[in-house]
Amino acid sequence: MAKPLLRIQRYFCRKPVRFFSLILLYLTAGSLVFLHSGFVGDSGPGARGGRDSVVASEAGGRASSSDTRGLGIMSRVFKETRRSGRRFGPRWMRKSGQGGYKTAGRGGDYTSSWNRALKGRNAKDVEDGRAKYIGCYVDDTQKRALRGVSFFDYKKMTVFRCQDNCAERGYMYAGLEFGAECFCGHKIQAPNASESECNMECKGERSNTCGGANRLSIYRLELSQESARRYGSAIFKGCFHRPDNVTAALPFSAVIQNMSVDKCVDMCTEREKSLAALAGEQCYCGFPTPLFSLHELEDEEMCLYRCPGEEFESCGNDKFFVVYQTQVQDNRCMDRHFLSARTKHLVALASFPGAGNTWARHLIELATGFYTGSYYFDGSLYNKGFKGERDHWRSGRTICIKTHESGKKEIEAFDSSILMIRNPYKALMAEFNRKYGGHIGFASQAHWRGKEWPEFVKNYAPWWASHTLDWLTYGKNVHVVHFEELKRDLFSHLKAMVQFLGLKVSEDRLLCVEGQKDGNFKRSGLRKLEYDPYTADMRVNIDELIRTVDAALKKRNMSGVPAEYMPR
Repeated sequence: MAKPLLRIQRYFCRKPVRFFSLILLYLTAGSLVFLHSGFVGDSGPGARGGRDSVVASEAGGRASSSDTRGLGIMSRVFKETRRSGRRFGPRWMRKSGQGGYKTAGRGGDYTSSWNRALKGRNAKDVEDGRAKYIGCYVDDTQKRALRGVSFFDYKKMTVFRCQDNCAERGYMYAGLEFGAECFCGHKIQAPNASESECNMECKGERSNTCGGANRLSIYRLELSQESARRYGSAIFKGCFHRPDNVTAALPFSAVIQNMSVDKCVDMCTEREKSLAALAGEQCYCGFPTPLFSLHELEDEEMCLYRCPGEEFESCGNDKFFVVYQTQVQDNRCMDRHFLSARTKHLVALASFPGAGNTWARHLIELATGFYTGSYYFDGSLYNKGFKGERDHWRSGRTICIKTHESGKKEIEAFDSSILMIRNPYKALMAEFNRKYGGHIGFASQAHWRGKEWPEFVKNYAPWWASHTLDWLTYGKNVHVVHFEELKRDLFSHLKAMVQFLGLKVSEDRLLCVEGQKDGNFKRSGLRKLEYDPYTADMRVNIDELIRTVDAALKKRNMSGVPAEYMPR
């Protein structure tokens, strides 16, 4: 046995090139086998007569995109239809029995038709706090039941994942099909099917059902209040009174025969305007201005006037406009730069982690046109447009500096500060999500249920209070902003922040900010825990901390914490 091995050794010593060639061939063959297994794993569901390509072409003919992760290939395709069917707009359009949607018939709306098979399901199956199960519905590749965005994942699809993606885009319904396909929409445009026909397990969650062959398991999403109401790619803003000087407020207009939301939105998009206002057969385009700020919302019933070109839509009238925000970006607040002259006056943007500091930076940069800096360096934020992230915090080139620091020495290094405060129950959960899931990600269930969460609350909850108390004690000139109040009335509170920074306020710029206030730093409004992560002991401690901070604010003649902070 030794002699053959010795001969092989001598052979390769004389011919080293051949040795390395064999090694390379071996590694190449192994890689090909591994990649092939990845393709085979994805091809199962797609082998249904080329269904992947059929669905892709039916979704509006747009090119699909794939996301390759690691060596395994997972096909994730997001598509939005060119015409997403009739969308959910004003409140009156979802009323039944009052001349609203049809409940049956070809091309009608089946939204209100609850599946009879639900009678045998228990309450937990029907509703879990995030979404309500509606039933099993027929789906046709030629005419989809849900005509919004679609999302495929033939390895890891789950019910929650589909719901989360649809909710993030503001849709009212999420439907799953073939165990791996997710469809979103505002209206169900197909009849019920037997519950037994939705019989395919989810690819990423064997315990749940994800539709069947040409059958959708549909859920109605319980969206948060701030979730957008959409018509395709346009966002429904509401019903508003006709501005006094309409030609100055909305400078471009046209009469459109057989008016529909589609036609008005398309026209304003082509004109590169961010607002589309429907007034009967008249379509107005423009941007939010002090003449038409969108701050005085009217009762939606005032805009009740059916579109001539679409019976399920409302087109407003001469006195009350139905307004949509188009996909056109309002560029009046997008220019940003460093301060032209370095300043020695350092302004802190201070907050406890998870209190909305990054979001506040986004708002301040858009409202002022100047970059914000940071006490730290976060490469991911720099890559997302926060160019001041790279500057040393003492450079004097930024309008304010993000910091989570507390303590006398650190605070006294700043000449003034904007102090962001957020409900500790929300802030702690937001920071826990950031710590284990990134700036817009989420901590896993394992982290919430494991030892990490109790330990986190034990260490961070006292810091929430001490951080605020330190800035109130050692800060030289402190302007307090409550996260919740900034969300409720962004215009006035952001205006006060700009004035505190010593800058002239541009109302046009602030109105531009309102149209793109979320930026890239908002978590989905749907995803939330199925249980309260706070124990009774945690709540006792946190409630006491809230009272302490409230008393400290009032002692300095400031308004106390918002009412929702206080224990009930």
